[in-house]
Order: sequence, then C-alpha cells, then structure tokens
Amino acid sequence: MQTDIAIIGAGPAGLGAAAELGRIGAGHVTVIEREQVPGGVPRHCGHSPFGMREFHRIMGGKTYAARLTAAAEAGGATIMCNTTVTALADGPELQLTGPEGTFTLSARAVLIATGTREASRVQRMIGGQKPGGVIPTGALQGLVHLNKQVPFRRPVILGTELVSFSALLTCRQAGIKPVAMIEQGPHVIARSPAALLPRVLGVPIHLNTNIAAIHGRERVTGVTLTGAQGGRELECDGVLLTGAFRSEAALLAASGGVIDTASTGPVVDSFGRISMPGYFAAGNLLRPVETAGASWAEGKRAAHAIHAFLRDELPDRSLNQTLTIASDTIRYALPQHIAPSGPGRHQQILLRVTRPVKGELRLSQNGQIISRRRVNAMPERRITLDLPEQPGTGAFVLSLEEAA
Repeated sequence: MQTDIAIIGAGPAGLGAAAELGRIGAGHVTVIEREQVPGGVPRHCGHSPFGMREFHRIMGGKTYAARLTAAAEAGGATIMCNTTVTALADGPELQLTGPEGTFTLSARAVLIATGTREASRVQRMIGGQKPGGVIPTGALQGLVHLNKQVPFRRPVILGTELVSFSALLTCRQAGIKPVAMIEQGPHVIARSPAALLPRVLGVPIHLNTNIAAIHGRERVTGVTLTGAQGGRELECDGVLLTGAFRSEAALLAASGGVIDTASTGPVVDSFGRISMPGYFAAGNLLRPVETAGASWAEGKRAAHAIHAFLRDELPDRSLNQTLTIASDTIRYALPQHIAPSGPGRHQQILLRVTRPVKGELRLSQNGQIISRRRVNAMPERRITLDLPEQPGTGAFVLSLEEAA
C-alpha cells in the first residue's frame, strides 16, 4: 500500500494534523489507530471541558473526539482502526498488522503521534501484594465510560496532577467516593481551581506522603502510607495511579529512533523532525504531558512542517544548532535542536522544572543572552521561552538563575 502522509495515532495531535493536511491540500493522508474507534484519550473522558481552542465551544470528551474524527475525514483522510504499527523502516515504510493480516505501507512522510501513558506500579516502585483493583486513569475512564463498569467504590488516588482531578471527576460520575488523594510533594501540582475540587467533594489530600505498599489477596483491602507523619495504614478497595506520564515511544525506540531520556520522547528539531529521515513527531509523544488542545495545536503545526518538507522547503538539518541544558533545576527542554525559521516551526522552547523555583530563565548563544523571562514555576507545569527567528552559529545554552 502507498499513501502520501501516514499518521500513527488517532488522538488530538494525529487527527488535528490530518484535518490540517487535508485543508491545505498536502496529499492523501492515512491515519493508523490500534483501537477500534479513533479519538484517543478524550474518547474515554465523560466530562468537559474540551474543544474551546479547536471548535470555540465547550464539549465532553466523546463529542470532542467525534468532532476531531469528522474534521479529519472531511479533509479526505482515511482512518484505519484495529491496526497496529509494528516497525518503522527507511523509506519511510511502516510494517503493520490488522484484521487482514500483516502488510507494508509506504509514505512520503510519516507523523508519529502515539501520545503518552501513566507510569505503572512497577515504575513507581510500590511494594506489597498484587491484588486486583490497581489501575491508571485511562483504564478507569475506559471501564466507566465505555464499558459501564465500576471497578471499586472507595479507592485511594495517587497523584495531584491535572489528570488526577479528571480521575476524581470520573469517580464522582460513577458514584465512587475516594478515601484520599496522595501527593509525594509539599504542594498540589495542578493549578487552581482544580485543587479546590477535593474539598468540594470531601476528599482529603495527604501532602508529603507516598504509598509504600498495597495489601489484599484478590482485591485491594488497604495501603501503607509513608511520609512526614510516619508509616500508617489506610483502608480502601482500590488504587488509582494517576499522572507521572511517560511518552509512548516504545515503537520509535525499537526502530532505532533517538530518544531523549529526560523528556522520554524523541529528540526533535524545530520542525518536529526526528532522527529518522522522513519521520516527524507531535503531541504528547514529545513529552509528558499537555492538554488535548495543546496536542491538537501541535498536530496542526506539524502539518505545515510536513507540507513544506514534501515541497523541499524546510531548512537543511546542517543549519540546526544544539540546545544544551545548563541547570539541574530544568528537567527537560525541547526542541533539542534549533532550526532557522520556516513553515510549521516551533517558535518557543517548552520545558519543565524538577522542583518549585523562582528566578530568570535565560537562553544564550556564544555567551550572549538572546531570550529571557522571569519564572515562578512548579514541576509538571508548562513553561515556554521565545526562540529567535534566525539563530546564529553556535550551540544554545538554556539556564535558570534562581532568585536570592
């Protein structure tokens, strides 16, 4: 099989790119989705708000996913569900498996938009027994909104990121009453007003606390908490593991793509080009994690970069300058390579910090500060810094000067 542009992943980034590629007439687009229905994570969310940036109205997750799908199909995209990409090869060429068996898809360009996933219990190093009832937010939302099931009644929620409050809303819709929210750090990570929701619902938040062990044989019966108040037991019938996202980059890594261990996503330049020629990346694959609207916007931006690539209008990679991080407080920053101006270029550096920090963020080249801004940042919150349109010669250095 052949297509002009192949997109791996039918979430907000992939569908946003497909719709925009159709609108600007970039060629035939084929979207590959491993699930039965396109739409990505929002399809599992029964709550709002989605859609303000994209459709200028507030809607629920299912409606939003359907609108994204309709926009991609209206642009002429073919969406192949129940189909999994098993390998990326030069060409670009994709190895796939689906209802009709295994086959190969050749494309002039490929956009990888496989998104992100929450860290597992093993990755969080939580000990204890292995009973049923320990699930991430995505599984909860799939069970509640797609299968109409209630996996538990009185769970503990681990995490206070924005998705943690999405999980809390899903619990409320299903008649589930969490016994507590657990946060390892001294502050709730999500911005207000999300942090007010547990108070409204009568769910206590335990700060500076972690789950050391999970107990139960067939089902969860309780957890051991550790923290400033020492070890203690808490009865519950489930554990919701929320946040602590990691990029869904296994396919890319297995195919030889270069991964940034800090962001957990691919190393990209300002146009989203990865290390493999003809391949681009967008959305939450780049880094964990942004909103559906931000991922949709990145997909739309990537569409213009791919369109320019197909017309041989992107600046040569040899003009890229490397971005170096010179601060232990900066967890990651991207794009990792800065390119000159062109269609679909990232106009800002996106970064996260490792801890709460106040100070000045600085971007330097050849010892000269070329961009700066004051920051009062928390971990897991989006921080951006403007990029110059036409970078000079020499590596960029990103630093954070903390306030006294």
